[in-house]
Amino acid sequence: MQILAAKDAKYGFGRLVDLARAKPVAVAKHGRPVVVVLAVEEYERLKALDKSGSGPDENNAEKTTSE
Repeated sequence: MQILAAKDAKYGFGRLVDLARAKPVAVAKHGRPVVVVLAVEEYERLKALDKSGSGPDENNAEKTTSE
């Protein structure tokens, strides 16, 4: 998995999107990966696996904040 610094992801958002369409990309702050960006197709595939398996509680996984 490729890792981009948050600054690079911010200023090169188009590149981040292009990379993430091919394979997941981790975004790091202060040298520590904090999020992963992935293609919507991969997200949907993982979501389908979660529904059929014993993954984390779906309600907790999809909560968002207004921060």
